[in-house]
Amino acid sequence: MSHAIVQDKVIDALQGALHQAKRKGQLKIDSFPALTLDQPKRPEWGDLASTVAMTLAPLEQRLPQDVAQIILENIAQREAIFDRVEIARPGFLNMTVKRELWLKVLTEIEGRGETYGRADVGTGTRVLVEYVSANPTGPLHVGHGRGAAVGQAIARLLSAAGYDVVQEYYVNDAGRQMKLLGASVYARYLERQGRAALFPEDGYRGSYIETIAAHIQERVGASLLALPAEQAEERCRELASEELSALIRKDLRAFGIEFNSWFSEASLLASGAVQQVLEDLKKRDLLFEQDGALWFRSSSFGDEKDRVVRKQEGDYTYLASDIAYHRDKLLRGYGLLIDVWGADHHGYIPRMEAVVQAYGHPKERLRVVLVQMVNLLRGGRKVEMSKRAGEFITLREVLDEVGADAAKFFFLMRRSDSHLDFDLELAKQQSAENPVYYVQYAHARIASLFRVAEERGIAVPKPSEIDLALLSDPDELGLIRCLSTYPSIVQAGAAVLEPHRLTFYLQELARLLHTFYYKHRIMPPAAEAELTSAERFVKEAEVLSAAKQREPITPGLTAARLALMREVQQVIRNGLAILGITAPDRM
Repeated sequence: MSHAIVQDKVIDALQGALHQAKRKGQLKIDSFPALTLDQPKRPEWGDLASTVAMTLAPLEQRLPQDVAQIILENIAQREAIFDRVEIARPGFLNMTVKRELWLKVLTEIEGRGETYGRADVGTGTRVLVEYVSANPTGPLHVGHGRGAAVGQAIARLLSAAGYDVVQEYYVNDAGRQMKLLGASVYARYLERQGRAALFPEDGYRGSYIETIAAHIQERVGASLLALPAEQAEERCRELASEELSALIRKDLRAFGIEFNSWFSEASLLASGAVQQVLEDLKKRDLLFEQDGALWFRSSSFGDEKDRVVRKQEGDYTYLASDIAYHRDKLLRGYGLLIDVWGADHHGYIPRMEAVVQAYGHPKERLRVVLVQMVNLLRGGRKVEMSKRAGEFITLREVLDEVGADAAKFFFLMRRSDSHLDFDLELAKQQSAENPVYYVQYAHARIASLFRVAEERGIAVPKPSEIDLALLSDPDELGLIRCLSTYPSIVQAGAAVLEPHRLTFYLQELARLLHTFYYKHRIMPPAAEAELTSAERFVKEAEVLSAAKQREPITPGLTAARLALMREVQQVIRNGLAILGITAPDRM
């Protein structure tokens, strides 16, 4: 259930009309399309619109207007739901819903509180969302930050839709990159010991490598000099990995990201799981040897070619570990696997879908979300690379400058697979141009309003306690209509794994709130001498519109508008919580 009570009631009425027309022989097709509702482009056209007649017209071999007329004539209890239903060319059904139904949205939000917007569509399905999963070879960069924000928001959207979600970080602590880390740190360690060192050609050159080498020197002194180079490099790898893993966890905590599980790639190799899974695939004739290497028959499952899992030299490829890891995920009983990857891994998707299919599951059991790069700007100019990281801007640098809330919101403002321009100066502005400030200020503005009401002894009632029929202004109903769509936004975002839909929604709700606040009185005006401290601040900070100054306000309307504000604030808070962003009461 989505609990979008008005939209659900309208969809039920349209579905009932379709089935009634089918029973009467007015429509021929056996199955009807899923119904969706849109908002007409102009408010005078109605509250909601449906294109179902245009969808059915080709199947029925009739004009869309004729199909729309059939639907209209078969809507049961039309007068109880709609003030009017009209047909607009080429076959839109434009519907104006009775105001009392819209007003029930407020009591629905009141009753559900923090759970408003949540659904049960995913009940019974376990989901593993794996994201970030950066090699512990350096600090997290700004691209990892976007992946972290997207992964967490997807996990929370799915939880809100009723899925049983586990968030996991796959620690890539094995393979060539880790060996390079050890060699890089050991070279810097030798330099600190006054020894000549040949730095690896593809080594890690950020200043953090020198810092780690210094920490290792403090910890073990000159003892590594007595070891063979290979053993010393391995020890450096272990200590560096330990330190960087701790740094990654610390940065993620600062970003408000907590994982339920951390899964080590090295543990797969140490336990023999990789060897075991390859032997299993070989028995099933899904591996073959060629040119001294071992290949996975991924082309049998839609990949463009077969893939190497063990090289000629005997080393496993990344794919070998990934096969074992995803096999482990499936054995843990997850009904859906979601991987959040950088966009440069696009070509890797078919081979992982092949792995899932090789183990007898449909490829849809795995869904991959791609995250594009972030262009970091300052006042419209590209930010130079980090001195500390050497090649990239660290997530910690961004968090220290703009904070976790602003960073998350900016990371989630666009589709994850589209490039993102992140302007640090904009993210710090306290203005309407800064989208996260704009949304958070809407919540804080309502909190300030409630403090003023408390100082003046005016109660902030619940919708169920007052006469909501006094809410009749188009701006009031516009806010309520927006509130009513929140459950469908959450459910649709979860279905397509697109958290940016929620940031768009929150910006629109905030826009409606700020517009309403500017145009309309909520409480009666007080004489200058009677102004509370909070009201003086508000009056000094804002210029009241002329219409607002003239607008009459009764105690009943004040109560109704305060109740409306209570539920607007609740929905903003609910939406920000899914995004992992705070809802401040003061700004």
